Amino acid sequence: MHTTTKQLTPTKVELTVEADQELMTRVKDAVVAELAKDVQVTGFRKGHAPAAMVEKAVDPNQLQSRFLDEAVSELYATTVVEQKLRPVSQPQVEISKYVPFTQLEAKIVVEIIGEIKLADYKKFKKQPKVVKVEDKEVEAVIDDLLKREAPKVAVERVAADGDEVVIDFVGTDAKTGDAIPGADGKDYPLTIGSNTFIPGFEPELIGLKTGDEKTFAITFPADYGSKELQNRKVQFAITVKKVSEIQAPKLDDAFAATVGPFKTVAELRIDIRKQLQVEKENQAQRELENDLLTDLAKKSKAEIPTALVEEEIDRMEAEEKRNIVYRGQTWQEHLTAEGKTEEEHREGQREQAELRVRTGVVLGEVAQVEGVTVEEDELDTRIAELKGQYPDAQMQGELDKPENRRDIASRILTEKTITILVAYASK
Repeated sequence: MHTTTKQLTPTKVELTVEADQELMTRVKDAVVAELAKDVQVTGFRKGHAPAAMVEKAVDPNQLQSRFLDEAVSELYATTVVEQKLRPVSQPQVEISKYVPFTQLEAKIVVEIIGEIKLADYKKFKKQPKVVKVEDKEVEAVIDDLLKREAPKVAVERVAADGDEVVIDFVGTDAKTGDAIPGADGKDYPLTIGSNTFIPGFEPELIGLKTGDEKTFAITFPADYGSKELQNRKVQFAITVKKVSEIQAPKLDDAFAATVGPFKTVAELRIDIRKQLQVEKENQAQRELENDLLTDLAKKSKAEIPTALVEEEIDRMEAEEKRNIVYRGQTWQEHLTAEGKTEEEHREGQREQAELRVRTGVVLGEVAQVEGVTVEEDELDTRIAELKGQYPDAQMQGELDKPENRRDIASRILTEKTITILVAYASK
């Protein structure tokens, strides 16, 4: 087999591949043997006729078509391995020379991941930030436990700070009067002073009693989680359905015993502090890993095919659209709220998509350089662990599908590679 490679762009190559006689003979024999299973030759049982007789009996067009498919597939697969290419698209194949079973040359154009130059990741030096649990954080958890365990007693008086009110509410655009998807609720319980709702909303409930109605406007914060509501003035119409006084229980040893295996409030505080410390350390570790991956992606060089970036944007937008639908909003309403066309929105995703793709590519290169592999027993152990989390037989069966096994193996490979990066950074 002879191969000539022509670099069309940094991420596209043209391969001119010529098959040798050994490959053509082997492929032809394999195709004839496969066709023989369905060919009836007089005097022989199906599948038992000599190859030469089978070849004469089959449709020559079918034989040559199957031969070309198999031969070109083998040529391409072998070339990809020999040339150490990273294809990211289906190849475009043109048969440039063909004499049946004696000469075969194909031109194959395919998009690839281009040259990768890794940053010197072994010199990255980072440590997880030191975390400490403050006393006020422990007390905040205790306060939350007290509120959750507190009995709620309906009252006839007006609502005060610390009370729970059950409300119906509807939010509309303050300028247009148009309804805002997701800005309404029925029988919604809200504790005044909890600061869990839109800033400025809870104080509007003070002084209202059961049956009262009120309309007021609030401008959403500039950093509000939903982009379409940032800096937006919304008018709310509310109806109070119920006012309840929250009678917080006394914080004593008896209370501590009701929320866990604790004999004293001191033991409860110690346990809360330990849990918060673990959570903070885990978060610090995740931030360290993300920082290392970002550094790796930004400081390495990699020629990335546009097709990969476009596919990543497709995935990002598909996820965003699912979230939009969940909030009861259409895609067009979302775009209108952002003040963008579909093209502008898509282009706004490009930088993040490129970073994601680049991160995956260079991380894969690190795995190859470091010789990271995933053994079958590792994969089987992880799948067994996942099956333990899903008692549903159908879900367990899904985990055994080849495509899901590959996905899980890829995740394990990523985890092991990140562990190596962290180990270098911590030296």
